[in-house]
Amino acid sequence: MDKKMKEILSSEIESKKYIGLAILVSALISFIVVTNAFAAENFNENIPAKGMVTMVDLGAGYCTPCKMMAPILEKMEKKYAGKAVIHFYDLREDRDAFEHYRVQVMPTQIFFDKKGKEVYRHLGFMSEADIIQQFDKMGVK
Repeated sequence: MDKKMKEILSSEIESKKYIGLAILVSALISFIVVTNAFAAENFNENIPAKGMVTMVDLGAGYCTPCKMMAPILEKMEKKYAGKAVIHFYDLREDRDAFEHYRVQVMPTQIFFDKKGKEVYRHLGFMSEADIIQQFDKMGVK
């Protein structure tokens, strides 16, 4: 093979490497954009609720303490219907919530006053009695 032919082949191989790399980078960027769009769709910007005391519980379906809290949260939603908002974020699906609320431990419970100001944060499992006590402190009966 002559020198010119080697240069052409080398150039083609180099071009294909860059094209392959460009395709890979493009696919990765597309994945990130779609993933972020999905997370943003699931993130609820109306939480904390305006004009109502709000409890946000941040966890995941696979987390044992989170599973233990699920029936408690259902009960609290019924008990405080019309008086307070209780919202659960599954951090596997609502990734923006993870960063937005600065979650360090699952589960995390955050209580907001009627103006949307964070007034209390609890890390780990929170009992029904402790939730009721926090709502009482905030004037929600």
